[in-house]
Amino acid sequence: MRKETILSLMEQHNPIILGSESFSKFSVLLPLIEIENELHLVYEVRAESLRRQPGEICFPGGKIDKTDESPQFAAIRETTEELKVNSNQIESVYPLNYLVSPYGMIVYPFVGFLTVNELPAPNEDEVSEVFTVPLSHFLSTEPAIHKVEFEAHPEENFPYELVPGGKNYTFRKRVYEEYFYPYKSYSIWGLTARITAEFVKLLKQQQSERDV
Repeated sequence: MRKETILSLMEQHNPIILGSESFSKFSVLLPLIEIENELHLVYEVRAESLRRQPGEICFPGGKIDKTDESPQFAAIRETTEELKVNSNQIESVYPLNYLVSPYGMIVYPFVGFLTVNELPAPNEDEVSEVFTVPLSHFLSTEPAIHKVEFEAHPEENFPYELVPGGKNYTFRKRVYEEYFYPYKSYSIWGLTARITAEFVKLLKQQQSERDV
């Protein structure tokens, strides 16, 4: 292969996360709603009939379909389906930092405003309850963080003879932080809490930079 060919290929290459082709990709929306002149974040409680994570608290969202134009389109689509709102009732949608999960997922979060007069009645097939938390609660409350440790367990026919140290090779342990926000009778945790904390961190950073 010639140098010119390699250069041409590299000029056309758009880098992605290595191995991300095998990751499941999801989009979520952090809906903000104004209640009595105060901004709230909207959360869902997943229906108990769902196969995956029944009863857990989440943001509106789901897997990105092949027919979705973009991760943002998927987040809005899922929100209209789960909260039974129209897409024109979701305004000012902006991307947040995306999250690569150790559980084989890439999550694309977005924040947007619901322009509705009252809390939407959800699609009961997917959502058992909708509730809100004042944004001020998160701005004044730090999440509890607990660590989960992952260990490597090579398969039975792993070629230790190709690894320095063989079976005595020390694989690195992976530590993952799980976030928790208890609120009233609710426990907001996992990816939902992590994304919430990231959004709050971004707000605080932006405000701090403006105050300088």
